[in-house]
Amino acid sequence: MSSRRRLPVPAAVVDMKTQVGGALLPNPVMTASGTAGHGAELGAYFDLSLLGAVVVKSLSAGPWPGNPAPRLLPVAAGMLNSIGLQNPGVEAWLRQDLPDLARAGARVVVSVWGRTIDEYAEVGRRLARGLADEQPEPGPRAGGGTVVAVEANISCPNIEDRQRMFSHSAEGAAAALQALTRALAPTGLPIWAKLSPNVTDLVSIAKAAMANGATALTLVNTLMGMAIDPSTGLARLGAGGGGLSGPALHPVAVRAVYECRAALPAASIIGVGGIVTGVDAAELLCAGADAVQVGTATFADPRAPLRVLEELVAWCASEGIERLDQLSGRSHRVMAARPAEAGVG
Repeated sequence: MSSRRRLPVPAAVVDMKTQVGGALLPNPVMTASGTAGHGAELGAYFDLSLLGAVVVKSLSAGPWPGNPAPRLLPVAAGMLNSIGLQNPGVEAWLRQDLPDLARAGARVVVSVWGRTIDEYAEVGRRLARGLADEQPEPGPRAGGGTVVAVEANISCPNIEDRQRMFSHSAEGAAAALQALTRALAPTGLPIWAKLSPNVTDLVSIAKAAMANGATALTLVNTLMGMAIDPSTGLARLGAGGGGLSGPALHPVAVRAVYECRAALPAASIIGVGGIVTGVDAAELLCAGADAVQVGTATFADPRAPLRVLEELVAWCASEGIERLDQLSGRSHRVMAARPAEAGVG
């Protein structure tokens, strides 16, 4: 539609291309899973093809109803959510939503989840079969649009069963990713592992993920949180607890990206958490991310992902940055040159 915003800054000003875990993207800004719907909903506000990719809401093998209402709660520095991974199932998504994304020209990252290892394998098999049915040859293209990667959501806190949060241990992350990797092998699609900040040793889990099928790390998912109405003593969310996102999460994401980049210098990393402005995105890139995802800001401003991209391009141009790789990981290069003056305590 003619009223949709388009990117005003010429692409030639800054080379924003980035390679992320086997996927070549024209720029580093994506939506974050769970914040942009299952399909082309944000296409009413801007041209989806202008983003690096659209990451869809997490899909399971079959339909899942999610958690009881209320599900969302604004808090002082962000939002608590307890959607509970509601989705129509991957096969319904392939029929109902992927065609709209294809028509929009979006590059698509499919987020998937399961409660058990077998469910990760099953959602992978169904996705692989569905993509193969859309085209004569297996591969990343489907339905006229492009599926560029699969993001394994092994870290969502909205199913209140800690035994099923696979990213809470290196062994759990490895098992889930191995199952998904085997199931998706016919597609040739890269797999990104979305990890949780609710752990004591994120680096060890990140290493296990990269050693067991992940081609990139998405850092981070939400922090576990809760809100209570003191006048009634009842939880303000229908499921009790939920996930904290928004600006409060941003420093957590910056440190997670920084530490995982230091420990895994060759890994592809996507930074996500509290990005509201282009400078927020630049900070995560500087910490070591190759790309970023914009999530909670989209609830307040549906154009937030494109606006962040516009601001990031303008900021890079103002700083004399001609290529994205000059910004990505800059903090590590600077701190290595001045280790006695700048470090992480």
